[in-house]
Amino acid sequence: MHSFFNWYKLHSQVSQCPKRLPLSMIFVAWLGGTIATATLAILEGSIEIIMILGSFGASCLLIFAYPASPFAQPRNVIGGHFIATLTGLVFMTLFGIHWWSMAMAVGTAIALMLIFRMPHPPAGSNPLIVMLGAVNWSFLITPTLLGSIVLVMVALIYNNLGRDKQYPTYWW
Repeated sequence: MHSFFNWYKLHSQVSQCPKRLPLSMIFVAWLGGTIATATLAILEGSIEIIMILGSFGASCLLIFAYPASPFAQPRNVIGGHFIATLTGLVFMTLFGIHWWSMAMAVGTAIALMLIFRMPHPPAGSNPLIVMLGAVNWSFLITPTLLGSIVLVMVALIYNNLGRDKQYPTYWW
């Protein structure tokens, strides 16, 4: 085992860890994630419809800390969550909840997001959320679709406050 680590050290190219974002950007991301999640929670409480999906927390990280990232664009956020949740629902309906159906659903969701050019890394967990929660088909609409639309709407307002800001960088 020791020789493997020596070989690995000699043959791997290791980069330095990226620098931390400036504190002002960290604050902006914190506030954006807080506002977006609060918006979903308030809506959920007032209209009595589930609006929060576990993977939305990771979506907030991308949308508010890295809004120019392709993964943070509306097409990717909404489309990625929709595709991945739909995939989880289809696999659960056809095959039930098993280790292999969960694995196949995640892999298939990843492939479909890539095929349709809508990759959103947080959505990769949606098939697992679907199956572990044994949710019904309405989960596709709420929280998945409506919740991701609300996230994008909050991001549209929040990420365009101030000068020299533009979100999204593309729509479709």
